[in-house]
Amino acid sequence: MKRIGAKLAVLLGNKKGMEMVQVAILVAIAVAVGIIFKSSIVDFVNRIFRNLNAANF
Repeated sequence: MKRIGAKLAVLLGNKKGMEMVQVAILVAIAVAVGIIFKSSIVDFVNRIFRNLNAANF
């Protein structure tokens, strides 16, 4: 148990390790938002492409 605590202290004390944790949290939030709003995002993209096809763009 002491090993895990020591490694965690080194990781949190290390700026590069902290940046990596921040990036991982931001990626997890982005994925969660994507999953939550998946149907809205798909509907939006489909509507955009439908309008582009209708305008002969």
